[in-house]
Amino acid sequence: MVRASLTSPDFHALLRQCVNCGMCLTSCPTYEIFGTEMDSPRGRIALLRAVAEGRIEPTGSFQVHFDRCLGCLSCVVTCPSGVQYRTLLDTAKIISLQARRPGWLEVIIRWLALRQLFPYPGRMEFLAWFGLLYERSGIRILVRRLHLIPRSLRPLERLLPERDYLVARTSEVPEQANPAGRSPRVALFRGCVQDAFLKPVNQATVRILDRLGATLLDMPGQTCCGAAHIHLGERELVRRLARQNMEAFFRSGAELLITNAGGCGAALKEYPDLFRDQPEGFQQAQRFASMVCDVSEFLVEYRNTTSWEHNPIRVTYADSCHLRHAQGVIDQPRELLNAIRGVELVELEHPGACCGSAGVYNIMQPEIADAILEKKLEDIAATGAEVVVTSNPGCQLQIMAGARRAGMQVQVLHLVELIDRSRAVHGERHAVA
Repeated sequence: MVRASLTSPDFHALLRQCVNCGMCLTSCPTYEIFGTEMDSPRGRIALLRAVAEGRIEPTGSFQVHFDRCLGCLSCVVTCPSGVQYRTLLDTAKIISLQARRPGWLEVIIRWLALRQLFPYPGRMEFLAWFGLLYERSGIRILVRRLHLIPRSLRPLERLLPERDYLVARTSEVPEQANPAGRSPRVALFRGCVQDAFLKPVNQATVRILDRLGATLLDMPGQTCCGAAHIHLGERELVRRLARQNMEAFFRSGAELLITNAGGCGAALKEYPDLFRDQPEGFQQAQRFASMVCDVSEFLVEYRNTTSWEHNPIRVTYADSCHLRHAQGVIDQPRELLNAIRGVELVELEHPGACCGSAGVYNIMQPEIADAILEKKLEDIAATGAEVVVTSNPGCQLQIMAGARRAGMQVQVLHLVELIDRSRAVHGERHAVA
């Protein structure tokens, strides 16, 4: 069905939006690394056009160059012609998946991660506890010294966060968080990776929402947002996850769905794109997407006169690609950081550059991801920051791992963690108007 749509006038109109100006080249991480046309957005669109016109098959070099794309969408915000690269990329991923014969490692990762782990919070929790045992028992040190970790699994193993993140208790809705009359009614999207491996982020989010007077409702039945599945072209599986999340949210009775993960938020807000061929599902997805709100957007709107105090500290902010480029949330995290007295915010030279995480990209394409991360770490080091603030679990784990390997004396925190560690002023429990 997707392959047949390549010949439609609408799809060819999307391809013709690219006027080959080359403005996207300097913003593309893979073009910067390889310097080859086919590893740029313009080159990839040319490949997709060749497939649509029947001149090549979506195999071989087509798959290689599209697999190298991080989907960071930096090109989208620099394109003067409004090329819908995300739509083109998703189409390319799907037809590539349909045409390819993946290797054994990719088959295992897709089956294990996308189908057996990410959609099931309990299994992710078990995996996190296994990681804690691996860390605390000393096995991690032993297997590294003896080089027992298979080369193919090293990128995944080194992303394991510090034990403080793994031992944190499950983030629960406070028992006394919902007295009558407090508003607005919100639910927290916990995320599969976030709630298993970065629990303090969700815990900090819950505490901050409670202090600001939000009525926090539970949302049982929520599952993975499907961001990683979208990256890998698993469209039908994403639809199933989307339906489950939408049903869980509407059952909760919440007015807003708060997300603290840039990648999750982008995926949730793009659910309507999954159901354009299903009118009823499309309307439901549009309504759902309109209620999704990043935590920084919520805090800026509802904090009123609340600000915070922290011991003097130099901070830099590493934008999440999908929060910055896909959602357009750029100023809000910075406004919140500037509202913390004692925080000196030093901007990166390239704030919109990707860190190389990109869903599961740093596992599937570790060498390229490392090269991209190295540039990001150099930019961070140049700021002299003591703390790197992030807004996405993949970014946080990626920068944590890179900073450890590089021996950098820098702490990596989510935005809400830094706010939670700061002292609120103008009322510890400031009521929402």
